[in-house]
Amino acid sequence: MDKIKVNNMEFYGYHGVFKEENKLGQRFRVNALLELDLSQSAQSDNVEDSINYADVYQLCKEIVEGEPCNLVEAVAEKIASGMLEQFEKLQQCTIEVVKPDPPIPGHYNSVAIEITRGRD
Repeated sequence: MDKIKVNNMEFYGYHGVFKEENKLGQRFRVNALLELDLSQSAQSDNVEDSINYADVYQLCKEIVEGEPCNLVEAVAEKIASGMLEQFEKLQQCTIEVVKPDPPIPGHYNSVAIEITRGRD
């Protein structure tokens, strides 16, 4: 299966279980791995035969910057479901949502959720 990767899309959202997260917000990064057959678009050289990266970005932006969720898992699920709904050529997607600065004590680079969803 061929793959499109859209990496390190950065947004500002209000997701989290702590009141401060819902009030102050924080940065989120999203990585999307989209699996589909790209042979037709490779031959035609037409974006209509592929998935437009700008549309992928916009869908992620609307979800991350939209209605707050308590869990990053829910954000990832909304993105994956939206991808499968919007892009009929898409067979499977892996979505990673990264919280670079979660309000928890300790030394770490980030926390992240990664889910994979596909067509039945």
